[in-house]
Formats: sequence, C-alpha cells, structure tokens
Amino acid sequence: MTGTGGRRVFVVLTGWIRRWLRVLRDDLWTVRPDPLPASVWLRWLPHGVLCLAAFGVTFGGVAQLGSDGNLAPWPAFVIGLASGGPVVLALWRPVAGWWLSLAGTLVGAVEVHGRLGSVSGPAFTWPWTVAGIIAHLLVLLLLALRVRTGAAVGALALTALLTYLLEAGWGGAHHEPTGVVAVVLSTVVVVLGSALRGRREARAQLVEQTTLTAEERARRTLLEERNRIARELHDVVAHHMSVISIQAQVAPHLVEQPSRELVENLAGIRQNALEALTELRRVLGVLRSENPEDPYGLGHPGTGAAPHAPQPTLDRLDALIENTRAAGLDVTGEVTGKARPYAPGVELSAYRIVQEALSNALRHAPGSRVRVEVAHLRSGVRLDVTNSRPRHPGPPSAGAGHGLLGMRERAAMLGGTVTAAGTPAGGFTVAAFLPRDGTPSALPPGPAPPPTPSGEPIA
Repeated sequence: MTGTGGRRVFVVLTGWIRRWLRVLRDDLWTVRPDPLPASVWLRWLPHGVLCLAAFGVTFGGVAQLGSDGNLAPWPAFVIGLASGGPVVLALWRPVAGWWLSLAGTLVGAVEVHGRLGSVSGPAFTWPWTVAGIIAHLLVLLLLALRVRTGAAVGALALTALLTYLLEAGWGGAHHEPTGVVAVVLSTVVVVLGSALRGRREARAQLVEQTTLTAEERARRTLLEERNRIARELHDVVAHHMSVISIQAQVAPHLVEQPSRELVENLAGIRQNALEALTELRRVLGVLRSENPEDPYGLGHPGTGAAPHAPQPTLDRLDALIENTRAAGLDVTGEVTGKARPYAPGVELSAYRIVQEALSNALRHAPGSRVRVEVAHLRSGVRLDVTNSRPRHPGPPSAGAGHGLLGMRERAAMLGGTVTAAGTPAGGFTVAAFLPRDGTPSALPPGPAPPPTPSGEPIA
C-alpha cells in the first residue's frame, strides 16, 4: 500500500511538473509582441517614465562598471545598455526583454568576476549591480503584468537559479553579495505584478458580467411585455373570433329553411373568422418567442417586430410595378402558371417581398433594369426580382438596413425561404418561395441565385 501511494504521489507530481514546464515553454519561450496598453487616466505617462528609468539605469550601470569594476569604456557601455535596454524592450515584448535582462546580467557577472580581487576601495556589488537589480525588477514587473501567474513564477525561479549558480556555485573574492536582495525584491515584484494583473482581469470580468446582466434584464423585460400583449390578444381577440366562428356555424340551425344566401354568408363569416384565428396564432407565436431579436429562429438579429396587418395581395402587383416605373425605374413583369387561391398571409408576404425588393433597387441601383417574375406552382408561389448593374451609385440610405431581414422573417413565418445575392454582371437578385397554405414545405427545384462577388446584400 505504501509503495502504491508513493507511485501515485510520484505520478501526480510528475504530471504537475510537466504541465508547469509546458506553461513555461508556451509563455516564456516566445518573442511575440504584447504591448503595454495605455493607462486610462495617465495615458502614455508610464511609458515615458519607464524610458527615463531605462536611460538612468544605463547611465548608472556604465558609471559603476567603469569606476568600481575597472572595465574599459566599451564593455562597460555594452553591459550597461544590456541592463537598461530590456526595460524599453519589455514595454512591447516583455518575454524577450526578460531574457535579454537575464543574459545581460550573466555576461556582466562573468566579465567582472575576474577583476573582483583587483577592485580597490569599497567591495563591488556582485553578481547583480545596483543598476542591474533596478532594471531587472522593472522588467519582471512588466512581465508579471502581462503573462500568466505560472509563467511569472517560472521567470522568478530561473532568476533565482541563475543568482544561486553565480553567487553560491561560483563565488568570488572581495565583493558585496547581492543575490539575496535581488531574489527577495524580485519575489515582491512578481507577487505585486501578478496581483495587479489578477485585479485587472477581475475588473474586466465584472464589467463584462454587468453588461451581460443589463442586456439580460432588458431582454427579459421586453419578453415579459411581449408575453403580456400576447395574453391580452389571446384572451380578448381570439375569444371573440372563436365566438363569431361558433355563432356563424350554429346560426343556420336556428332558422327553419334558411335561404341559400344566408347559409353562404354565414359560411363566409365562419371561414374568415377561422383564417383570422390562424393569422392571430402566428402573431402570438412571434410575440411569445424567447429571442425577441430573432423571433423566427433565423439566426439573424433584427428588430423583433411582428409583421404588419395584411392589406395588399398578389392582385395588386401590376399596380405596384406601375408605381415603381413611374418613379423612374425600368421595370418589367412576367407571370407564369395558373393563379390559385393562397392563404391570406401568403398573399400579403408575397406582395411585401416584391415591394421591398423594388424599393431596394430604386434606392441602391438607380438607372438599372429590373425584372419581376412570379411563378404560380402547384406547391406555392416563386418570386424573382433581378436588377442589372446600376448606371451610377445610389445616394446614401438613411434606412435601418433591415429590408432583407424582414423578407426572410415573413417567408420563415410561412415556411418559405428567401435568398439574395449579387449577379456576375454586377446586379442583384432576390428569390423567394412561399408554400400555398403557409406551412413548411420543401423548396421546389429552380435556378438558385449566383454567389455575390462583393459579399453583402444591398437590403
């Protein structure tokens, strides 16, 4: 049992070490850019302060290496620049700045090590110079602010390991050891930087959560209001329409030998009441949708508004084309197939789809030629509105840009489809199919609109 427990501990410890090494490899073995963002209140002031600090570190390090370390001017300048330069580099690439600071410290310690015994006066601070400690602390702070805590701890561990190997493993005569001070201050800086990073992430998550909560509250308020309206429509309008339908059905039986005209009129009243109830159920389904921005489940955010009450029908398409032609657009129409009775909602939606497509062509494709094709099929009606390339760009539109969405919503409510795309000749086409009875039906075979070369529809 003891051996099994020891193996389990070894496996867990090995797995943890592997994960930690993987984090170090992903976060510390890279030179990817990670610019320090501007402060909300101070803007770019911290960047300027750090650049001034880097200049001071470089100047102080060169002076100390030249006077106290007995180094020649050029080696002292290179090593001093290797201390201050990483601070500036860490503003944009913190990992690369940390590696450069660590390498500069190692080169400087090796270069000065042979002169420690010959240094006169006060003992030289080794392996870290004062300027090197300040520069490395700034680099570690910039690193801890932008990498994961595990990576920051790994950087601290490598810094401590390098310090230990230089001071305890190699050592030197007549020097002032700075390894303990450097490691302790580095630990404080890493803890501070990780805490600030965690606080910043927590505040960002809080802002995001607050935004989501506000949006959810608004969505729920809108949904509750829509449900209230749906209940009122169901309790009042639907009840009265049902009563009308029942009374129209019962009325002929209350009269002995009712006339044929009376029976037909009452049957028409009952049929109209039933059709009104069907349309009302569709509207109630929209109002009770859980997603007010996409009431028909199309995956396209929109206004969430229900369609307007039905008014025009397919019989008025000729008048619509004439009005559009009078507005200055070259429009031709073609009707194929035998017209059969359609559900009222299908008649209205077919008219509105053609109306919106012609309005889009009038706004966005001035001077183009438009062809409207209406095909009466056994299963429903197919609509195609195609315009040629406009002669000149249209004026900017002040509309909300929901015309195409409205067409799709109308078709989806009736079980139909709407597609819109550009044509290879530079025009635009809108194709729609609506089933006859307003229930879901498979789209009959027919030419599909070609892919758009530019991408977005004009609606």
